[in-house]
Amino acid sequence: MNLNSSSRRRIAAGALLAAATMVVTTACGGGNGGGDSKSGAPGFNAAVNKIANPSDKKGGELKFIGSQEADSWDPQRGYYGFVWDFARYYTRQLVTFKAEPGAASTELVPDLATDAGKVSPDGLTYTFTLKDGVTWEDGKPITSKDIKYGIERIWAQDVISGGPIYLQQVLDPKGEYKGPYKDTSPDKLGLKAIETPDDKTIIFKLPVANGDFLQMLAMPAASPVRQDKDTKAQYGLKPFSSGPYKWQSYTPNKSIMLVRNDKWDAKTDTVRKALPDKISVKFTTNADDMDNRLIEGEYDLDLNATGVGASARGKVLQQHKANADNPQTGFIRYAVFPQTVIDNVECRKAIIYAADSKSLQTARGGPQAGGDIATNMLPPAIKGADPKADPYGKLSGKPDIAKAKEALKKCGKPNGFKTTIAVRNNKKIEIATAESLQQSLKAVGIDAQIDQFDGAQTSGIIGSPKVVKDKGYGIIIMGWGADFPSGQGFLQPLVDGRFILQSGNNNFSELNDPAVNKLFDEALKETDPVKAGELYKQINTKVSEAAVYLPFTHEKNIIWRSSRLTNVYTADAYNGRYDYASLGVVK
Repeated sequence: MNLNSSSRRRIAAGALLAAATMVVTTACGGGNGGGDSKSGAPGFNAAVNKIANPSDKKGGELKFIGSQEADSWDPQRGYYGFVWDFARYYTRQLVTFKAEPGAASTELVPDLATDAGKVSPDGLTYTFTLKDGVTWEDGKPITSKDIKYGIERIWAQDVISGGPIYLQQVLDPKGEYKGPYKDTSPDKLGLKAIETPDDKTIIFKLPVANGDFLQMLAMPAASPVRQDKDTKAQYGLKPFSSGPYKWQSYTPNKSIMLVRNDKWDAKTDTVRKALPDKISVKFTTNADDMDNRLIEGEYDLDLNATGVGASARGKVLQQHKANADNPQTGFIRYAVFPQTVIDNVECRKAIIYAADSKSLQTARGGPQAGGDIATNMLPPAIKGADPKADPYGKLSGKPDIAKAKEALKKCGKPNGFKTTIAVRNNKKIEIATAESLQQSLKAVGIDAQIDQFDGAQTSGIIGSPKVVKDKGYGIIIMGWGADFPSGQGFLQPLVDGRFILQSGNNNFSELNDPAVNKLFDEALKETDPVKAGELYKQINTKVSEAAVYLPFTHEKNIIWRSSRLTNVYTADAYNGRYDYASLGVVK
């Protein structure tokens, strides 16, 4: 899951953090560092895996601000982590994540469905019945056909590219269905793997069992879309709401306003509190200015949840610590090397050995604001992860110049080579990371020029293998969090060759190793999480051997929470972000 991704994606769904005992705090205490009587904030880390300022009071306007626009607000297209969190305001799914702090949030509960589904003994058939009284924003009932049609849209990658394609891979592994826009059946519901015998019943028939299927149904990509409201590539400009809020206005890169959906019935929804009367979003290109406006109380929280920047961090921790949280995010920040640009494995190894892991950690904010040094591509909480696996010696915190030069000789470039680092232009922390890497590579003769691209155009720039090759992007700075807490949910979009897309691609390295793909097939069938974890461990080892990733950090952020916010808590299901659908404000 892209974070800003915090990316995503995608996502969301989320990586498990360390389990914590739920503690309810009040406005005058709790959290490390205690409360702040002047600001009314409950204290440092008061909302990490526990609830700060609990309240059921309705009203007011919840004010987000962000420096990164969505990749798309279309539920089938969005893959940024904050989009999955925000989408809970206007989308619903058959099942969703529980509205609880910390690890408890990863439990799946019924949403549009009456229960978590009836599964056949062979794991191939899932049957759901829709609740009574679930409606669209115009009052018309949400039907099983609406859910099927929404899921079918995932197949239309030539029109609405960019979102997660797990359901496509699981339900139609041979790629026989062409999507609703090319569907020749009169009702445009020709996907054979989903049956809708009546408006209240939906049946999924999997060709091969997949232990994570329910997790996939909890993604925004499984949201219903009504055919007569589908504007195809324009749908993200004004999605039609099945949730507690509807879109009143949207000016891309400027602002959003959501207002209450008066057709939403709280009796049918046990997870969304729907406390604010309005939810607004302001976009800015100046991240430092955004942090200052948060501190001044003009806005409540950063939509992107990527943490306060370096220029504001000291002020927050020294003067406003009671308004800050420092959660783990479940994300790994890394550099990835497209093989179409740097095709020699030894040249890629030279980059990894030459990188200064301590400098990269410092560029990302140090241990507290940046996170622990990462050495491989599985987060610690995913089964199969081995935090001690350090094939390139990165935990030393120092570059290995000798091994880097040895690798350069092996790749036929003893004096180094030229390449380009691609980095989003609206994230100073990523630019600083690129500059750190650039500096360390100079020591072995690798000349890496930095190209800052428009972060709002990620899917069409680094997400396009053709553009990546044409621009000569040998190194791409990115980050990723689990779409759901398994090796499939984290690694598959990044390293399975069948997930390479021509637009909205996330397998930036274009790794397409038949051995890796086969291991994924074996792991997906495995119902024992421990045994599946052993297979993901093998995949992770092969990814390290391919030298297509340079992990930087297991990310932590210092995030701002205004004193007006109520029901604030971090949720593992949303990669350590606050659960947006539970938030309220003091008017």
